[in-house]
Amino acid sequence: MNPELLKDLVQMRMPFGKYQGRLLCDLPEYYLVWYHQKGFPAGKLGMLLATLYEIKLNGLEYLLQPLKR
Repeated sequence: MNPELLKDLVQMRMPFGKYQGRLLCDLPEYYLVWYHQKGFPAGKLGMLLATLYEIKLNGLEYLLQPLKR
């Protein structure tokens, strides 16, 4: 796993939609599940959301905690 992806998850904000302005790492799991079913957007944002989906699905949120500080 690329550590830069994890860093981006705690620094980048959602650029659009219901959760616009919220840090990606703070997006609710059900929102990521919805994206997983409908398809993640193309590009870096989609890759980050897919990574966050896998992190939350597998209970690995603790990996992000040290980076949020």
